[in-house]
Amino acid sequence: MDFPSELKYTEDHEWIRIEGDTAFIGITDHAQQELGDIVYVDINTVGDALKKGEVFGSVEAVKTVSDLFIPLDGTVVEVNDELDGEPELVNSDPYGKGWMVKVTLSNPGDMDGLLSAEDYQKFIGA
Repeated sequence: MDFPSELKYTEDHEWIRIEGDTAFIGITDHAQQELGDIVYVDINTVGDALKKGEVFGSVEAVKTVSDLFIPLDGTVVEVNDELDGEPELVNSDPYGKGWMVKVTLSNPGDMDGLLSAEDYQKFIGA
């Protein structure tokens, strides 16, 4: 399993890559393994201002559907369109081509509650 150290993580199994006042968000390698083959990503929150912990979409695997939670306050400005035709990118490249949304952060310095790669590994027992 992969845990890039430059990313932050949540207990809901999302990862966050922050670049200035923008964040890219997806689900972790651990989450995609637990879900299994991803067949559909449903995100229709572009333009929505969301508060930390709100649902920004869902991911559908062969056996289950799982909600996606925004890890920081912000506005969804872009959805990864590649996932429409290739949702399996979340399985094959969760930290790269499998990113899900791009968010403009309301408070870029507000990192409270986010986990380091090491803390996330401990959280999942890896």
